[in-house]
Amino acid sequence: MLKTLIYTFLLSISPFGEARAGIPYAVVNDIPLTWAFAVGLAANLLIFPILMWLIDTFSKRLWPNRVYRRSAVSLSKRAKRGVGAEIQKYGFWGLMVFVMIPLPGTGAYMGTIAAYVLKIERGKAFLAISIGVLVSCTLMAAGSYYGNMGLENL
Repeated sequence: MLKTLIYTFLLSISPFGEARAGIPYAVVNDIPLTWAFAVGLAANLLIFPILMWLIDTFSKRLWPNRVYRRSAVSLSKRAKRGVGAEIQKYGFWGLMVFVMIPLPGTGAYMGTIAAYVLKIERGKAFLAISIGVLVSCTLMAAGSYYGNMGLENL
């Protein structure tokens, strides 16, 4: 069980799956739903502070580098075009809804990057991303639970 919980945590904190992969993995491997939800949620909530710290650290140290600065500006412009209008228009609520939709390309990683690029206040961004992650994890846990029940009845 511990091994599966560790894999669940790692899947939930990875940028490739987040809790959208971690929670279903745990449920399919017979981990109780509450444990799967708790581990997936905890890992997904850690993304914001870790990623913000990484962005701040790399930006401070690498900003003098011309190649990094050009890449960062290009990425910022692309991110603003992709999600900026909706998130800037609706602010806190837009960021929260963007993170809570369990689709590829949304989630805590992209929400954190969008909050940084759009210069949303960190406290508000963390709260919006946390609520979005909570709703997303709840949807994934419910879907995984009922999906697994359906698989067992086949």
